[in-house]
Amino acid sequence: MGQGIRLWFSPGRVREEGTTPDYRFSLANERTFLAWLRTGLALVGGGFAVDQFLPRLHGSLRLAFTVVLLVGGALCALRAVNHWVRCERAMRRGEDLPLSRFPAVLALCVGLLAVAVVVLTLIGWTN
Repeated sequence: MGQGIRLWFSPGRVREEGTTPDYRFSLANERTFLAWLRTGLALVGGGFAVDQFLPRLHGSLRLAFTVVLLVGGALCALRAVNHWVRCERAMRRGEDLPLSRFPAVLALCVGLLAVAVVVLTLIGWTN
């Protein structure tokens, strides 16, 4: 794990492993990295939106939703760089790309949060 984190800050060291993959795969890996960063930014924006645009939501619920979205955004950003390094290393080594449960967990959390906001809106807690 420690070596993987060090590679976050010196990606040139990834080139020391294996052989260079087709550049199209590396570019696709970078696009995926950027997509995860956009997702993280959207979650952070959602956290600020909950805090600013749902002022009548019970204080502790608003704080909980805000924190969940902000933490989710931070986790997406960290996951983005970690996944980029893991995929780049796997491609250079000729290994299968790494699997992750993170997308499913993120989708479940966002879905549950959305359902909670809908329910709270329907019962009038967000007026």
